[in-house]
Amino acid sequence: MISKALIQDIIGTVLKHGGDFAEVFFEKRYDNKFQLKDGKLESASSGTTLGIGIRGFLGNKAIYAYTNILNRENLLSVAKRVGEALGEIKILEHTFNFDDTKLKNKHIVYFYPKDIEKNEKVDVMKRAYYAAKNFSNLIKQVHIMYWDYDQEILVANSEGTWAEDRRVRTRLMISAIAEHNGNMERGFYGPGAGMGFEFFNRLNVEEAAKRAARIAARMVDADPAPAGKMPVVISNEFGGVIFHEAVGHALEATSVAKGASVFAGKLGQKVAAECVSAVDDATIPNAWGSANIDDEGTPTRRNILIDKGILVGYLIDKLGGRRMGMESTGSARRQDYTFAPTSRMSNTFILPGNYYPEEIIAATEYGLYAKTMGGGSVIPGTGEFNFAVMEAYLIENGKITKPVKGATLIGKGYEIIQKIDMVGNDIDRGQGMCGSLSGAIPADVGQPTIRVSEITVGGRNK
Repeated sequence: MISKALIQDIIGTVLKHGGDFAEVFFEKRYDNKFQLKDGKLESASSGTTLGIGIRGFLGNKAIYAYTNILNRENLLSVAKRVGEALGEIKILEHTFNFDDTKLKNKHIVYFYPKDIEKNEKVDVMKRAYYAAKNFSNLIKQVHIMYWDYDQEILVANSEGTWAEDRRVRTRLMISAIAEHNGNMERGFYGPGAGMGFEFFNRLNVEEAAKRAARIAARMVDADPAPAGKMPVVISNEFGGVIFHEAVGHALEATSVAKGASVFAGKLGQKVAAECVSAVDDATIPNAWGSANIDDEGTPTRRNILIDKGILVGYLIDKLGGRRMGMESTGSARRQDYTFAPTSRMSNTFILPGNYYPEEIIAATEYGLYAKTMGGGSVIPGTGEFNFAVMEAYLIENGKITKPVKGATLIGKGYEIIQKIDMVGNDIDRGQGMCGSLSGAIPADVGQPTIRVSEITVGGRNK
């Protein structure tokens, strides 16, 4: 790590030349990425990231710079340029003491990535490969990706913050392709956690691989999904990606502070059905999106966003907080030191309700069961979304019947959450990478099984 005296000089230089707030973010990170295709290791890469980001504020103006040249002369030169770019107020005298608060580590790691041999990681990948490949003779190709990293960070600022954290994450991603009668379909499953190699003591690797293969095999000969407005039951776990994308991003200060969100200025107002409550919680032990502190050094916390349909909170970083006149919620995140932090989700999910999933299906005369969600696109300012359903089934007479493919869910986030009329008790979370202004970051999405009373479904011709 960089010495405390040098960091204090960097912060002082920013203030001296123009800022009213200064921050240093130091990162050291070790990554491993492997890819296995057709049972053979196709690529393997490891690398270390090392660098510093320096940021200054003047009122609501922010300047960010970064460097991987860590000698004193260069760091002070970068700090000076940040201050001069702000360049109106000059604080010649600055005194502050760092508050080196030791936080309890909620995310215990037992087997760090560097301590595990490459062949052990490849063995996990091969187990996944053969489980997926042998699931069905329809499976023609399996691609396995393995990723882990060990990141150490230090954040210090002119308010006296001095905070350190170590984040270890591990993920296995399985992609299976089925082919039959000229049709091809892909299934995917990508579980991960804020753990080391012990993650594979918890994860059933073979079952995870079969899940990806099942999706592909069942969808390859499925009939086209019906189109039109209808009730849609969305399964738990990764089904929460719709809330994450179509609602969650619109609750981040990044958009709220600019008034570019449909939820701006609506605190205390009813924005969802009464059965809907949602939170963002970065304190869940060893969850994929968890951390002890955010990337501005603020301790993370459980943030209630919607409480029984009422909007009660936003996700706020320091700059967003300045612009909104509100405090940080510990929600500042960034991909690495080359990105300035901004407000982001961590583990975001709809809370469980009172229904068993079977009750929700039985109460639906006709509709679509979205078992596994795929990718999609969202316009944060309007909440308009378009999501592909990777695995879907028809619901007829209160029962799940035949598989259908090509379904797309189309709507507006703020309208859809008002049309949720049943919430299950089977909450679960899925893992993904979330992209926004501050880069791609690990994020959990989640929910129990829910029913949307009406949503537009786009289908496709077979």
